[in-house]
Parts: sequence; structure tokens; C-alpha cells
Amino acid sequence: MNPQIANRTVITFGTFDVLHVGHTRILQRSAALGTRLVVGVSSDALNLRKKGRRPVYDQADRMEIISQLRFVDQVFLEESLELKGDYIQQFGADVLVMGDDWKGRFDEFQSLCEVVYLPRTEGISTTSLIEEIGERHDRQRLALVGHS
Repeated sequence: MNPQIANRTVITFGTFDVLHVGHTRILQRSAALGTRLVVGVSSDALNLRKKGRRPVYDQADRMEIISQLRFVDQVFLEESLELKGDYIQQFGADVLVMGDDWKGRFDEFQSLCEVVYLPRTEGISTTSLIEEIGERHDRQRLALVGHS
């Protein structure tokens, strides 16, 4: 084992709605930075406040899905964006990992732990998947009523 990652706890946060390969890849890369990966899954209420809509899957389902990934050691419910520092301390995190779409937004936690921004998987997002599903549904519905 790399001595630089020995006994390091890594923490990351996300909604993880409509789980896709982008999620699993960033979680795997996060896990590789330490020996323990803790994942904060955003609550339904937090998503409603942050994005103006509820996730497709409720918080209990999203937490269960993430907890089943072999490289995830612990899952908890993230209730507030303002509590990230508290969560870092509560779980004894040595490294905070976020996607690079958040670059610079969590630098304030560098006094608590190392902050790492990992590149996202190009061309995939939950929003794009939901839109694609909706478009396919609309095309199929139109085809069924004879409007192709």
C-alpha cells in the first residue's frame, strides 16, 4: 500500500440521483486517495432548496444504492451545505474530494484537510440522462398516436 494514502479517510458529497458511470468513476477515484471513503448523500430537502426540485430517487434509496458500492465504506445524509466543515471533522476526513465543476468553492476547508477536485466524466450528467429519457418518451408517445 502506498504510505501516502495509508489510514487516510476521504470524504465526498453529492446527490447521486439516477446513478451513472460518472458517479461510480469519481467515487472509485476518490476511494483510491485513501483507505476509507465516506460519502455524504444530499437530502431531498437540500436538493429542493439547491435545485428547486426533488431528486428522482428519494434520499433513502440513493443512500442504499451508494452504500452497496464496494469501494464506499460509509454513507450519511448531508442535510446542509453549510455543515461541510462539521462533516469533515465528524468523520475525521483527511481529504475532501469534489468534482472539478466545483473548483475553488471548497478551498476554505484546506485548514481542515486536503482538498482535491477531480475531473468529471465528459458527456454524462444526471440532467442530460433525465432529458434524454424524457425526449425518448415523447418520441415513443408520438409514434404510438401516429405522429412520427
